[in-house]
Amino acid sequence: MTSPTAIAPAPQHLRALQRANEVRLARAELKRRVAEGELTASEVVLDAPWEAESMAIADLLMSQRRWGRTRCRRFLASVPLSETKTIGSLTERQRRAIAAQLSAVTSGVVTSDAYRLGHARQVAAVA
Repeated sequence: MTSPTAIAPAPQHLRALQRANEVRLARAELKRRVAEGELTASEVVLDAPWEAESMAIADLLMSQRRWGRTRCRRFLASVPLSETKTIGSLTERQRRAIAAQLSAVTSGVVTSDAYRLGHARQVAAVA
């Protein structure tokens, strides 16, 4: 028999809400670090920290400065990869390919023809 002063464990739905809040806060911090340049998106893809495992690749890419939906879609089409693919479900080969492509794109060296064509259109529109 339990004593009346014993604390009962929290109901399952409250534990789930608490866990979801922890993940949400950790992802927000991760996105902030990527946006500020403390961490690169390619590092996150290669390391796949726990808070990013169930995060869509598009969410990570768009957390970078100057990366909107269009640039993200164009990049993922060049890989090719779905926007909703989670970081945790990427194979090691996909991780390396995405990290290499991201490093090339962010350093100014574009290696993919599909991305290069889209970028050329974007530059021509600005000029």
